[in-house]
Amino acid sequence: MKQKVVIRAVVSHRGRVLLLRRHGGRPEIAGLYELPGGSLHVHEQPVDALKRSLQIHAGIEPDTFRLRDVTSFIDTDDRELQYVFIVYEVGLIGGNPHVTMDDEYDHYVWKALQNIQRNLVTNSTAILLNLGSEQNNSSDLILDLSKSDEKNTTFVIHSDGGSRGNPGPSASAYIIMDNKNNVVAQGGKFLGRNNSGMAEYVGVELALTRALELGIQNIEFYSDNLMVVNQMNGLFSIKNNEYRSIHDRIMRLLPQFRRVIFRHVHREYNRMADALVNKVLDENEQQV
Repeated sequence: MKQKVVIRAVVSHRGRVLLLRRHGGRPEIAGLYELPGGSLHVHEQPVDALKRSLQIHAGIEPDTFRLRDVTSFIDTDDRELQYVFIVYEVGLIGGNPHVTMDDEYDHYVWKALQNIQRNLVTNSTAILLNLGSEQNNSSDLILDLSKSDEKNTTFVIHSDGGSRGNPGPSASAYIIMDNKNNVVAQGGKFLGRNNSGMAEYVGVELALTRALELGIQNIEFYSDNLMVVNQMNGLFSIKNNEYRSIHDRIMRLLPQFRRVIFRHVHREYNRMADALVNKVLDENEQQV
């Protein structure tokens, strides 16, 4: 699978965000607004790439940078292309910013988030700003994604894996939820004697496999394992050959979804999946 790393900036001024309108480009994005930024060049640092892109495309001088998000998803127009977006919140030098665009853009606006119309921005911008994320109420028994609006539903998945001893008795677990924190599906698996890294990866694979069975197409995936999240987002290479096979299997699952976003959360925000891992371990630990 091909991969493209893109750096974007959330440039705010007086409570409004800067958006640039594309002049030309692919039919899917031509005439739509997006966050300023650009592609990451080989051997280039993300902040340096963002400085360069903001100067070229908007004529503005960034002053401060704060990492906001790292996320990835599959391009719906090219299932073999994975986009990795690194998003920064950017402060500008001086008070009133003056924007000057290059040939790639023909208009700019400053918009409050609540006033940004979903149909006027690119899909990536809508995802990065969490615009128009539609969710529904579902259950494991009556999940129905046959209607067009339900096919665009975004579900939340939390997964976890653990090992008592590392290596030692290990287990993986996942929970799939709707927007009201109703559990759509959950599951766990005892892995016998294994290590925590493998358990984390198995949790991801189990969750995505179950999501496919349910017909889910859009996922926000949360894990408290930074290594796994960064490797799934393509930011870390896989140096441990033990994980390469399962990572490849997961990557072959991703094109079957419309969109999967991997995000890192601290452990305290992953307690339900963690508790399920410990439940599986408590029930099976004697087997090792």
